Amino acid sequence: MAYVLLAFGAIFVLVASGGLLMFYRETMSERVSAVISPNQKKATVMGRLQQTGSSLTGVLGKAQVFLPRSEGETSVIQQRLVRAGFRGDNAMNYFYSAKVLVPLILIVITTVSGVAAWNRFFVYGMSLALGFLAPDFWLGRRITARQTKIRRGLPDVLDLLVICIEAGLGMDQATARTADELAPAHPVISDELGIVVLEQRAGRPRSEAWRHLAERTAVESVQNVVAVLIQSEKFGTSVAKNLRIHSDVMRTKRRQQIEEQAAKTTVKLVFPLVLFIFPSIFIVTLGPAGIMMMESFQKYLLH
Repeated sequence: MAYVLLAFGAIFVLVASGGLLMFYRETMSERVSAVISPNQKKATVMGRLQQTGSSLTGVLGKAQVFLPRSEGETSVIQQRLVRAGFRGDNAMNYFYSAKVLVPLILIVITTVSGVAAWNRFFVYGMSLALGFLAPDFWLGRRITARQTKIRRGLPDVLDLLVICIEAGLGMDQATARTADELAPAHPVISDELGIVVLEQRAGRPRSEAWRHLAERTAVESVQNVVAVLIQSEKFGTSVAKNLRIHSDVMRTKRRQQIEEQAAKTTVKLVFPLVLFIFPSIFIVTLGPAGIMMMESFQKYLLH
């Protein structure tokens, strides 16, 4: 195994040296052209990035062919990818390619590290299973983190919407202004609001665009806000007043959740106290007394 790694390292060094010698003149010419026309350098870099991305997409597209998939599973995965924030055309190919490549990478790592020598069947089986399920777990954690960010930024969105509407803007203009103003503080929910604005500009009805927002995010608080907006538009009630009331309710609910978590802290501290802190206190307080008692008994037995 050591000879194989040494040979691989030597081949890698030779290939890298040859590449440096071949592209050295091109690099120097690019530096000169960058000094003369910096805009041309940016265009060249963007072209190379696009070329690299297209080649990587081709490789991953070939890798994901080996994994069979059904139409129902594809729709579910596409929905999960959208909820995680991946809306690109190649997101599906990347996901299924990861489910093929990650198990192979884990098998190579276990083989090179020597772990597979313990039990090849068990280690390779666990590598295949973990590698196949790892992209799903990662995607689930990404969805949860994104939903948490949306949930935290929603009260600020409602407050700014109320301010914009009460200042005289329409609902569509208020949504666009809110998406622009909250982009630095809450980029995730601003991105979702930007999609709502684009759908409305494309001619989609307002209620349908907001309903798509609730479906994309799958956050209960967002669904409640969308229901309030649709009902306000349907019955002709004040949107600003309903949003202000809903924002106050959300903040009260968040305060109650924080108080609930703080109240659970005392119960959760029982297990660390009993398992870790109390034994240490007993050892510190009763340890010297126990040692003195053992020495006294030994002296008594000797006499």
